[in-house]
Amino acid sequence: MDYMNGAFLAGTLQSLMFWAFVLVLVLGLALGPRYIRSRERQRLYDLMRVAYDKGQPVPPEVIAQLSAEPAPDEPRRPSVGADADLRRAVVLIAVGLGLAGLGLGLGWGIGMASQIGGAITGGVIAGCGAIPGFIGVAYLLLWLVERRGQPPRP
Repeated sequence: MDYMNGAFLAGTLQSLMFWAFVLVLVLGLALGPRYIRSRERQRLYDLMRVAYDKGQPVPPEVIAQLSAEPAPDEPRRPSVGADADLRRAVVLIAVGLGLAGLGLGLGWGIGMASQIGGAITGGVIAGCGAIPGFIGVAYLLLWLVERRGQPPRP
């Protein structure tokens, strides 16, 4: 294999650019809100400093906003019970169906070039989707069994 081939280099560069874009997107979504909050907090510090330099009283709202710690997200109760089983079931069944759809699509697309390759690829990916799908079905059965044992809600 010739690694100095232009097609190989273009494919490698294309793959690197794709994964770099995915990384930047994930980091932007994770760190963007934190950056925006820090900028807002810095603006409030600057406003307070200018007010002190000019000898003007600082509005109590600004001091209250600066002194208030960012409220941590409300602690969630541990996911237990029938409601948690239903949520897990829905999510896992959706993941299983998504992987099955991905297998179907890839099998169809690759099948245009090679029938055997498409069948193998689609079957393997759709089969992998069966794992979370059946775990979701088990959670759904647990939810149904637990719901039967409880009195109806008012």
